[in-house]
Amino acid sequence: MPKFAANLTMLFTERPFLERFAAAKAAGFTGVEYLFPYEFEKAVLREKLLQHGLSQVLHNLPAGNWGAGERGIAILPNRIKEFRDGVKRAIDYAKALDCRQLNCLAGIAPAGANAAELRDVFVDNLGFAANALADHGIRLLIEPINTRDIPGFFLSGTGQARDIIAEVGSDNLFIQYDIYHMQIMEGDLAPTMKKHLDRIAHVQLADNPGRNEPGTGEINFDFLFRYLDDLGYAGWIGCEYKPKTTASEGLDWCAAWMAQAC
Repeated sequence: MPKFAANLTMLFTERPFLERFAAAKAAGFTGVEYLFPYEFEKAVLREKLLQHGLSQVLHNLPAGNWGAGERGIAILPNRIKEFRDGVKRAIDYAKALDCRQLNCLAGIAPAGANAAELRDVFVDNLGFAANALADHGIRLLIEPINTRDIPGFFLSGTGQARDIIAEVGSDNLFIQYDIYHMQIMEGDLAPTMKKHLDRIAHVQLADNPGRNEPGTGEINFDFLFRYLDDLGYAGWIGCEYKPKTTASEGLDWCAAWMAQAC
């Protein structure tokens, strides 16, 4: 059965961040994920996880100036040292939080940039990061993201991600498959997940349109959950959606699934 992780960046946002761990546990989640841990002390986050019996499922590598609109720096030729310093920082946090997966956001292609050069930088940076994480038993993930929500995002398709993984040539590089983003970019969700299941290490969800909870849009999540289970997917599913009202009021969709998973 699927294992669901609460995305604390998106869920329970009516509470201060450090109170969201308790809210996730009370809602029945056994794992959490969020964009970045770096504004908090490692010991504080670790204590929240231990206090509430939660697994830290995933967080991202540092991704530049988020508040200024940056969405990753892994493709940028003039940010290689910053990226690689960020890998070391992410490993430090991941080890403290017993987090076994880190996601790398590729970034937005600068206007007029040479796409081949950006890809070369991305491949080199991923090779560095995959090797560094492997030394600590941590998986590296890359996430295709739709270019409607983030225009110009460099990595926008599952096939593209698979080609880059092949070019990097590391057995420690995987796909974070976000159902919402890939419904927008590709559709054909079930066959695509089946085709690439051997490299999908993490799944995220939101319905489309609106990026709200399952059952508010066009995607048949009951079918997809059963399908992933039949395929033998054993990873986590991160709930990275914007609740239509509050997270607690919108959790009816997963109550039965969480009961089976637990």
